[in-house]
Amino acid sequence: QEQLVESGGGLVQAGGSLRLSCAVSGSIRSIDVMGWYRQAPGKQRELVASVTNIGTTKLADSVKGRFTISRDNAKNAVSLQMNSLKPEDTAVYYCNAQGWKGFYLPFNYWGQGTQVTVSS
Repeated sequence: QEQLVESGGGLVQAGGSLRLSCAVSGSIRSIDVMGWYRQAPGKQRELVASVTNIGTTKLADSVKGRFTISRDNAKNAVSLQMNSLKPEDTAVYYCNAQGWKGFYLPFNYWGQGTQVTVSS
């Protein structure tokens, strides 16, 4: 069964760094986009960063210059390097992958979420 396996996250002081990683396991044909979303208490889930299979990236304005997303197509994996973390980055971070299990069989997978807490 296909799934997303996340790692990373935790508690860090403001100004610190964390790295999140995520990989798709199972049988798939291709992955179009991989990315990270986050949801803080009382707020809607928002896109943090995404990367396509040809390396096109998108970053939320709030994280530009601090976060970097990278992808390893051979491993069906994506990482999010988070630097200069701020208390407002505190949220549950979710990995997302969209692609194809086969012809005419799309998928949209979510990870279980990992908590990132930034203390002031």
